[in-house]
Amino acid sequence: MFRRRTLAQIMTAAALAPAPLVAQGPRGLSRIAFGSCADQDQPQPIWDAILAYRPELFIFAGDNVYGDFRAPDAANLRRAYARADEVAGYARLRAGVEHLAIWDDHDYGANDGGADFPHKALAKDLFLDFWKVPADDMRRRREGLYESWLRGPAGQRVQIIILDTRWFRSPLRPTDRRNAPGKERYLPDPDPAKTMLGATQWTWLAEALRQPAELRLLVSSIQVLAEGHGWERWGNFPLEREKLIATIRDSGARGVLLLSGDRHIGALYREAPPGMPPLYEVTSSGLNKSFAAAREPGPNRLGELYAAPNFGAIDIDWTGRSVTVALREESGAVCRSATVSFGELGLPA
Repeated sequence: MFRRRTLAQIMTAAALAPAPLVAQGPRGLSRIAFGSCADQDQPQPIWDAILAYRPELFIFAGDNVYGDFRAPDAANLRRAYARADEVAGYARLRAGVEHLAIWDDHDYGANDGGADFPHKALAKDLFLDFWKVPADDMRRRREGLYESWLRGPAGQRVQIIILDTRWFRSPLRPTDRRNAPGKERYLPDPDPAKTMLGATQWTWLAEALRQPAELRLLVSSIQVLAEGHGWERWGNFPLEREKLIATIRDSGARGVLLLSGDRHIGALYREAPPGMPPLYEVTSSGLNKSFAAAREPGPNRLGELYAAPNFGAIDIDWTGRSVTVALREESGAVCRSATVSFGELGLPA
């Protein structure tokens, strides 16, 4: 029988090796939800739909609160977490649904912040305390918040890999034409010295991807595949984006799905790099913050942007050998979806 408990209670203390979990229950996960961008000072009715969806796991993909530092004591971030604790639906989910979390810039403490943010250690402590991460968890003793988990029995194993795209990230290259289409804030920077993950996290990721698993959810707080805009994305460092795809390919990993947030819009993407199964990405943002005026090219996007509150849903059909990735709106209705066969993901059909 499936017994609810926080994944943090069973995480390994290994420094670089991905965290193995003992398989639980007679089957793997089949219903996973995720979302990002929840402003604690605004209504959050979407939690009713998320709870009605009955996910077995929820992934908080970043900007879980908005608490940018305005003073070194992090008063604004502390207040944001306190207010989030008072949001009824948010609290019900945290109390009753197994969950994981990673930060993005606004719970990291600085808009579009990276490695040079001077208060990141304090922000990290507040993050770990809010998410009730145990004192002996490795993330309390190493830099960054990246981690991986493995759930389910052999044949139905789901690996969740959560990347930290803040702690180690190099400075971004500012735009030369602010708000110009495709150049809104940043320009691609081909400097090979620039990094998204940092050397240690890159090594760890390559090892994590070699762990046996059937499906893998690779969570990046910022978009990976999206093209056509000049906001934050992996395309800000095109060599790092290429490295991520090469790392997946070289590991031999199959069944990889990308999850992201940050943008205050929802969208689905597909890209087919040579020598590997195609990659699908689901961007879900925001839980209560949306960018209604969003317009941008989408050369690898599946359908149109969804510019209203939404959450992401991953439904795994282990018998039918397929996975459906979707965006669900505030009512819980599906607004964007794609069903992908295991065979297309490089898995036995």
